[in-house]
Parts: sequence; structure tokens; C-alpha cells
Amino acid sequence: MERQKTIKSKARVSGVGIHTGKKVELVFKPAEKDTGINFIRVDLPGKPVVRASISNVIERYLDLRRTSLGQGCAEVHTVEHLLCALFGLGIDNIIIEVNAEEIPALDGAAVRFQKILRGAGIVELDSPKESFVLHEPVWLREGDAFLAAFPDENFRISYTLSYPALSLNQFLELVITEETFTREVSPCKTFCLEDEMDSLRGQGLGQGATADNTIVVGKSGVVEGKPTFTDEFARHKVLDLIGDFCLLAPSIKAHVTAVKSGHPLNINFLKKLDKAREKYKLFGPGPQKGSKGLPPPFDIEKIMQILPHRYPFLLVDRVLEFEEGKHIVGVKNATVNEQFFTGHFPGRPVMPGVLIIEAMAQTSGILMLSRPENQGKLAYFMSMDKVKFRKTVVPGDQLFLKIDVVRIKSRTIQIHGKAVVEDKIVAEADLMFSLVSKNA
Repeated sequence: MERQKTIKSKARVSGVGIHTGKKVELVFKPAEKDTGINFIRVDLPGKPVVRASISNVIERYLDLRRTSLGQGCAEVHTVEHLLCALFGLGIDNIIIEVNAEEIPALDGAAVRFQKILRGAGIVELDSPKESFVLHEPVWLREGDAFLAAFPDENFRISYTLSYPALSLNQFLELVITEETFTREVSPCKTFCLEDEMDSLRGQGLGQGATADNTIVVGKSGVVEGKPTFTDEFARHKVLDLIGDFCLLAPSIKAHVTAVKSGHPLNINFLKKLDKAREKYKLFGPGPQKGSKGLPPPFDIEKIMQILPHRYPFLLVDRVLEFEEGKHIVGVKNATVNEQFFTGHFPGRPVMPGVLIIEAMAQTSGILMLSRPENQGKLAYFMSMDKVKFRKTVVPGDQLFLKIDVVRIKSRTIQIHGKAVVEDKIVAEADLMFSLVSKNA
């Protein structure tokens, strides 16, 4: 079990903001467990606190090439490199006193922050670290930029960078650990395109940019600054992505695939993941040892080991929640490629209500047939009662099949099922099944 961490002693660093060019000093202080990452604007009356959280991102600054946080009248800008260093070291509780509105650029990367924090010492706290554990794919596209996340046991990032006008294309894939972060990501500096410089300065940005903290790249290649890696630009985009993901959780279990993403798409995607966390309870330490039954999620291979159904009549794609003999939540993705949409109805495809009930029944079957004493049996319908269809299901919908056991006996089971799309019940029913041997 991963434990929360903080620093052992106070540390400080000073520099200038890369956009404002203002001098700023940071003082890092240890924090208690479950405190989180908190910035304190010591230069403002009352010393207001700004917590590092996706809910505190200031959206109006996202197009200005930075991630900014705000609570009340207090703001803290360009936090991504520091947050990336904290994430890479596993520090999830810290107090950061800051005496100006922007975090100092230092080397334009995360490595100096990392060295300073390591120098302060890192200690474990007596509390488990929270993890974002993804159970279902989530994706978001904005123009030609794309972000997706898939279930994974690690935090894996695959990043594709592309600037066609410069014939600049780079790809990087890494499993993010403290070792790989330190070696492969932390030293990578921020960059800008040569033809953007005048525009950025015209917006009042880049006032603190120098050859020591920013790489400038043009059509002929690097024109200012010194990269550490030949694919430095993709690596820095990964650095920014990690810093933004720190706003969601201090530990991530997902494979993130990004194409040309920057801070605006990163934050919009994180808000979508945050909504999924609240909606489907994907936030937690994951399956624990000693839990009853099989720990979710069940993928399609596990489902096919339990159910006898096969294409084109297998109507459960995944299981998100499972409590033996009590509760299960399955998922059915209704894609336009389903055979039944072709004839039901031509020109206006709608999922047949009987198949929604069948999907509930198959989800119930997983709950029943996963029990050791029921292996090798089949579940037959005995009755349906109080069946209601409240909303049509169309291609692109994702059904969440929520099943609760009402009564269970040795050979029969009664359940109440609901099919939900986007928080709305599309169908519900009381179903009863009988368990019989395949050879009966």
C-alpha cells in the first residue's frame, strides 16, 4: 500500500516568473496527512490559501500557455512544473508559501524543484495515498488534439507531438515512476516556436524567458537554448501533462494517450475524469485483498469465462462493481455496428427494449454464475415484473446495468435491475431466474 508523503524540513527557492518576469520566493513547509498541496499567498492580506485541485483551475488563463489556480481573490500562476516535481516524488501534502502571483521558472523544467524538495527530505505519513483508478475508457477530442485514458495497473503516458509546418514530429511512451520521471522527464525545458515569440510578448507573456529556461525552435531547428534530448519537446509536453494530472490525484492508474494536447485540453479532460470519479466511484485504492468474490473490473475475457453467451448475443462488455450475492454494475456500449440497429429501425436506430432487459439478465447471470457452487449451470428466466421503458437507447449510448439482489435461494434468485444512460434511468424491471445444470 502506497502511503502519503510530505517533506521533512523547510526549504526555499527564488527566481522570476517566466511570463511576468517578477521576482518571487517560495518557502516549502511540511504538512500533515490529508492536507493536500496548498499555496499560501503571503504577500496578500490575510494570507489566503489556494488548494491545488482541478476545481480551482482558472479557465481564462488556459489559452495563455499555463495552468493557473485561484480561490477567492488569490491566484497562483504557472504551477504545472512544480506540481509535476511533487507528483514525480510522490509528495501529496505540502505547504508552499509564495510572495507573488507566479511560480518561478528556474530552469524551465522540473529538475531544480525536484532537487530542492529532495534536499528537504521526504517522509511517509501514516495514511494511505489516494489513487485515481480508471475502470473504463474515457476520451476527448478538440479540433486535431486528442486525449484518452484506458485502465492500466500503472501510470503510462503515450504522447504524440506534431508541428507539420516545422516538419517536427515526436513520440514518447513511458511508465511514470520516480526513476523514469527523474531520468526521462524532469530535465526537459519548456519551449516555444520562433514565429510565436512576437505574439507572446505582445500579450505580455514570456517576460522572464531566457536561453536558460526556454528553448526556441524554428524551421531550421533549435535557434536558442540547449535541449537535453533529441525529442525534448514531446518530453516537456509529458512533463506538463503530469503536472496537470497532479490536480486530479496524487497517484494515477491509467494509460493516457495524448495527441497534440496542451493545457486547455488537459484540464477539460481532467474535469471529465473528475466527473467520472464522482459518478462511478472510480476514486479509491482499488480492489483490496480479502474482498469477497472477484475484484472488478471484469474485462470481456473474464465475462466470457462466466457466461455462456457469445457474439452476437453477448450484451455485457465490462463489469465495474461486484459484491458477491448482493450487487453488480455492468456496462454495455451500444455502438452503431450492432446488428439489431440495422432493422430496428432503418433510418432511426433504437435498441430493442427486450435486449436492454436481456443485458440486465446477463449482468445478473455474472453475479449468480460467478459463485463456485454455480459453475457449470445456466440461468433461465422465470418471470419479469414491473417492466418500464422510460427512454430510448441509441447508437453511442453507454448503458450502466445496475443490479441489486432482492431475494436469493439455492436454485432461484430475484433481482431489481436498472439500465442507466447519463444519469437517467432508461429501463427498469424486477426479474426472477432459476439455476439449472447444463445437462438437465
